[in-house]
Amino acid sequence: MTYRGRFAPSPTGPLHFGSLVAAVGSYLDARTHDGEWLVRIDDLDPPRVVPGAADDILRTLEGFGFEWDGEIVYQGRRNDAYHAALHRLRATGLVYPCACSRKEVMTEGLVGIEGFVYPGTCRYGLPAGRPAHALRLDARGEPVAFDDAIQGRVEQDIGRAVGDFVLYRTEGVFSYHLACAVDDAEQGITHVVRGADLLASTARQILIQRLLLLPTPRYAHLPLARNADGEKLSKQTLAPALEIRDAARLIVRVLEFLGQEPPADLAAAEVGEVWAWARAHWSAAGVPRQRGIAGTT
Repeated sequence: MTYRGRFAPSPTGPLHFGSLVAAVGSYLDARTHDGEWLVRIDDLDPPRVVPGAADDILRTLEGFGFEWDGEIVYQGRRNDAYHAALHRLRATGLVYPCACSRKEVMTEGLVGIEGFVYPGTCRYGLPAGRPAHALRLDARGEPVAFDDAIQGRVEQDIGRAVGDFVLYRTEGVFSYHLACAVDDAEQGITHVVRGADLLASTARQILIQRLLLLPTPRYAHLPLARNADGEKLSKQTLAPALEIRDAARLIVRVLEFLGQEPPADLAAAEVGEVWAWARAHWSAAGVPRQRGIAGTT
């Protein structure tokens, strides 16, 4: 089987150090397995998309010496594929319309791994006179378990930890979980290497894969880069944008972060030399078995 990996950033702003960790980890794991590395732009939610951010991300990747295979896929242009998958899921009888607002879900006070757990209010029918705002998947059933190459054995009872989750919102937005499952299968992705912030969502994607009879990739979730306060590096926590002129130094910093022990003088080398060393020495076994590492700059 040919190894096929991918990097799927959201165009909500420029890439930062945390983004670079996911890009470098997924890229090196693919290349050291003589595999392909694809780039997919997660622009599913138009209000969150920053104009010009996708082009800026691609320029930054090029400036840092990344080389991807095939054409760039934009998820915002693939609604027909997601609609077809949603139609297949509805045929299982597990999808139902929901009229609940986020505020109403919060009022129930059931706290799960990613905020408030949906209590199943509309599972057996919409309240009288209430229009649907979303389509949800009935997630009750056996726990979903998988072996993560970095984080180890993961098991999640989706119904208890998350509740019935949204597949589609009536303003025309498909969920990340549905789009990710569909696109990974269509692109033949065999290995998903990404940040541990997405570890909790993996079980939902596997559930969708199983219901749609799609293959499940192998997963590896890298430790998250966190600031001194323990917050995930992101646009919201004011993580600085990557500077192409600092590419070599920043890639070396990522290699250190991922436990690869590059030589001290490598940061002064050309970007091509840094990548040559990284591809020759990459070891997934060296990556810290942690969900996150604080104090990253």
